[in-house]
Amino acid sequence: QVQLVESGGGSVQAGGSLRLSCAASGRIFSRYAWFRQAPGKEREFVAIIRWRGGSTPYTDSAKGRFTISRDIAKNTVFLQIESLKPEDTAVYYCAAAINYDGSDYSTGDYDYWGQGTQVTVSS
Repeated sequence: QVQLVESGGGSVQAGGSLRLSCAASGRIFSRYAWFRQAPGKEREFVAIIRWRGGSTPYTDSAKGRFTISRDIAKNTVFLQIESLKPEDTAVYYCAAAINYDGSDYSTGDYDYWGQGTQVTVSS
């Protein structure tokens, strides 16, 4: 059974940090990404990593503070977030795509999703 399970979310004060994890089971995917959805807003792309390696594009608001990485042996992807801001408050979702083709930034290009993990940043 294919499954993505996120963990690591929580409530932190501005300036703090969190490390989100996404443990995949059932198969290896070509692309893993993090999206987030704030209340009343659409789900937006945050970062992507390809299993074979290479560049790791980030959305502009994530550059410099977010780092995506993977543990090949554990089939797990991480999102390290530093200097958290109140505007980072959202549910963070892990997504995985079977193929390398397609847009990295569209929710429609991912085949599996996790249940989401809440990140709340207070000022």
